[in-house]
Amino acid sequence: MIASRNIGLVAATATVLAAAPLSAIFQSWTWLIQSVIAVAVVAGVAALTRLARAPLWGQVLGMLAGLLLALTWLFPSGAELLAVLPTPGTLAHFNDLLAGSMQDMRSYGVEVPDTDPLLFITVLGVGGVAVLVDVLAVGLRRPALAGLPMLAIYSVPVAVYVDSVPAVPFVVGAAGYLWLLVTDNVDRVRRFGRRFTGDGRDVDVWEASPLASAGRRLAAVGVALAVMLPLAVPGMTGGLLDSLSRGSGNGTGNGPGSGGTSGRIDLFASLAGQLNQSQVADLVKVTTSEQSPFYLRYAVADELRPGGFQARSPSGRPANRDLPDPAERAGRGVQQTTYRATVEVTKSLSMSLMPVYAEPVRTEDLNGNWLYDPNQQVVFSNRENSRGRKYSFDYVRSTYTPAALRAAQPLPADHPVRRQLTATPERVPEVDELVKGLVQGKRTDYDRVLAIYQHFSADNGFSYRLSTESGSSGQDIVNFLTNKVGYCQQYAAGMAWLVRAAGIPARVAFGFTNGSKRDGDTFTLTNLNLHAWTEVFFDGLGWVPFDATPASGVPGSTRSAWAPDTDAPEPTTPGTGVTDAPTGPEASAGPAGPDNADRDTDEGLALGGTTPDEQPPVWPWWAAGVLALLLLLAVPALRRLALRRRRGGRAASATVAATTVADGTEPGTRLVTVVADANRARADAHAAWAELLDTLVDFRVPVDLTETPRATADRLIRDTLSDDTAAVESARLLGKAEERARYARDPLTGERLLPALRTVRGALATRADRRTRILAAVLPPSVLLRWRTAMADTSGRMAALTGRTRYRLLRWNPRRLLADRAAR
Repeated sequence: MIASRNIGLVAATATVLAAAPLSAIFQSWTWLIQSVIAVAVVAGVAALTRLARAPLWGQVLGMLAGLLLALTWLFPSGAELLAVLPTPGTLAHFNDLLAGSMQDMRSYGVEVPDTDPLLFITVLGVGGVAVLVDVLAVGLRRPALAGLPMLAIYSVPVAVYVDSVPAVPFVVGAAGYLWLLVTDNVDRVRRFGRRFTGDGRDVDVWEASPLASAGRRLAAVGVALAVMLPLAVPGMTGGLLDSLSRGSGNGTGNGPGSGGTSGRIDLFASLAGQLNQSQVADLVKVTTSEQSPFYLRYAVADELRPGGFQARSPSGRPANRDLPDPAERAGRGVQQTTYRATVEVTKSLSMSLMPVYAEPVRTEDLNGNWLYDPNQQVVFSNRENSRGRKYSFDYVRSTYTPAALRAAQPLPADHPVRRQLTATPERVPEVDELVKGLVQGKRTDYDRVLAIYQHFSADNGFSYRLSTESGSSGQDIVNFLTNKVGYCQQYAAGMAWLVRAAGIPARVAFGFTNGSKRDGDTFTLTNLNLHAWTEVFFDGLGWVPFDATPASGVPGSTRSAWAPDTDAPEPTTPGTGVTDAPTGPEASAGPAGPDNADRDTDEGLALGGTTPDEQPPVWPWWAAGVLALLLLLAVPALRRLALRRRRGGRAASATVAATTVADGTEPGTRLVTVVADANRARADAHAAWAELLDTLVDFRVPVDLTETPRATADRLIRDTLSDDTAAVESARLLGKAEERARYARDPLTGERLLPALRTVRGALATRADRRTRILAAVLPPSVLLRWRTAMADTSGRMAALTGRTRYRLLRWNPRRLLADRAAR
């Protein structure tokens, strides 16, 4: 028992060490603390159940119950009993966390923040692996197989990490696995007896033998080769040597800069997870006192890499405290008005960013876990998500006059904003030439930005389309500027790149347009209203928005005096006989009536070109798991049914054969004689008897394979079927048929064995309790017993084969070869 406890402790520690690669995914170590707590609870419960001499299935149930209590304490819902006892409300909370984890997996790139859904699924996975490792290493004494669930943990960072997975966590996990193997080996040796060295001298338990030392050296060399070899192979990208030789990128736009990088939120993955739905979904409801608000924003991407714009990790102070006041810019051609808004995020949207209008000055209903970054002007959290949140805030709406923007002076070359937010990953000659021609003769930053903004117009050949066109340049920015076809993602990123090439800070903002679903002061924003636009920095004024995407393709598009709609039709006079066009922010959304329905509408930053109606239905994530579980549970029952049908076909078949012989009484006549087919009769009797034995096992009737068929039938009649005449006769018939098939020259023929089987089975089912009947139908014990026996036989054969192989390999042992050479 002490040895089992020691191995259980080592198994738990090895599980924690095997989880070390997860450190490459999370930003902090909260996951490790919670995982250690869960694994400690599982190991403690396992030790207690073994101390109470519980069977293996009891140990498994105890460990699962301990894991459930640990999860309840670590991730409470508020409905628990005594803080650790789960209730239906707790299970519903766990289901929400599982659903939220799927959203967060699509919303973040590594390294991810400490969100409850991601922490929950991590602790659940590590705790489940701890249960499997304990069962394999301690319960079944198969520590080598315990490496499989440990390897499953390591496969997680390998699958999601865009760069190479760090080598140190892998070494830590491998050391834990080797420790588990060594501990199990030492325990087996202790049970066998005292150890001896190669020269026959007995040694102390802790003295290293030559063979053990050689094994440790081989293990160390093997782990070192497993870690270092992939790093040094030139063909394996992402390795250490590859990263050192590659530098900052290859300049093609297809390098390592694409996708979410470490420590950055992948906004495109987040939007793709919300946009690629089978139907339109309401994401946000916002009520504002502003009659015509600008876009509701939630994030910015201000780091330009070869793969496009990416978001930096925000940083700031709690949003429930005093926020920066933008009033210092008022009175310089900037009109500022304070409004109040209330935002309600539906459960369809889950991210660590909170949608707000630009320049919030005060928030309500947000706790200290929500922070505000004044540089990015975003509200974010490292601990919570926005799903189901309702909050209010005051914000300032700033409007600018063209004169005020023209009066803004260019930033000095050494200004930190200009140095950081005018950087481009490379110099693209096509972009530089285009920008040089657009800004030629422009004296102010605003005139340069306005020239670039007006370049993305229909007069210059630009059009709105959900699907983009590929090009031959090898660079997305050049392809877009050449093909002049795209949607909000291309227009926002393209304008920001060109503005940066002109030496002016620019970035891409993400959020929602005002949409077309409005009820008074309340806007309902859906996944079709997700949008991206460009923001340009002017000295003394801050970030000013420019939306270069054609307004006709964006429902709820808003234009401004400093960035008017370049594709708007020329105003007509009343004398022409045409009614005045509508004005206001909704006027730029495109023409009304049937023509507008034929236009493409913006689906945000979805990568595909299909509309939501063309996508296949999305099934819940748990449907596949439920279906797989049902199929797995149905395998024993289907196997039992197949065996019964096959044996029933044998027992019901005729056991006679017809032969034709010559009759000497009259010429040309034949005599047909019916004789018994002895081989077929024996096979039928054996099949019926095997089915009877499986039936007895299913209904928990003891079976003794050393008894004769008659003795088994008599015991069955005496103990179970004594009061059922039909069942008694059927049991005797089956026993007699099997006895004659085994020992007699002529087997029993012509008897109806299948009805006898049905009679006995019906009698046994009548006398069994409900639980036994259900198990006999769903999880037949006879099938499980047969599988368990087959596994034991296979394991025995594999052990024997391993022993023979090891014996043959010992003849090539280096110590033996050296000893033989020395003897010569």
